[in-house]
Amino acid sequence: MQAAAVALGLLVAAPVQAVQPDEMLADPALESRARALSKGLRCLVCRNENIDDSDAQLARDLRILLRERLVAGDTDAEAVAFLVDRYGEYVLLNPPATGANLLLWVAGPAMLLAGVGIAFASFRRRSAVSGDTLDEAERARLAEILKE
Repeated sequence: MQAAAVALGLLVAAPVQAVQPDEMLADPALESRARALSKGLRCLVCRNENIDDSDAQLARDLRILLRERLVAGDTDAEAVAFLVDRYGEYVLLNPPATGANLLLWVAGPAMLLAGVGIAFASFRRRSAVSGDTLDEAERARLAEILKE
């Protein structure tokens, strides 16, 4: 019975949001814009967690700053650009594949292709080597060792 209650509680539980009631905007349209934008912004303390889900003080500051920019009349792109200018592209959970980031986007697949190429060359070289490279004297010595 107790296990069933725990399972039901886990199924019903909603995802936890770190956004506090005092941070929320009175205008539902602005608040929904802020929530949508904050899903794509990284908490600089928690690394791979968005600022909406993070309880860190810096994430709270970023949420408040984002909402202040939206209230000031910034578009979504301008608000995000303000945060990127201030904190760098690291604040984006999914940075664009341009400039220096292009190297990071290409490095993984390039390393995979290089590994596949090295493995292919290694297997090809092994198959090219003949299996019978011993001369008559070496075969006789091997036979003698194996008899002992």
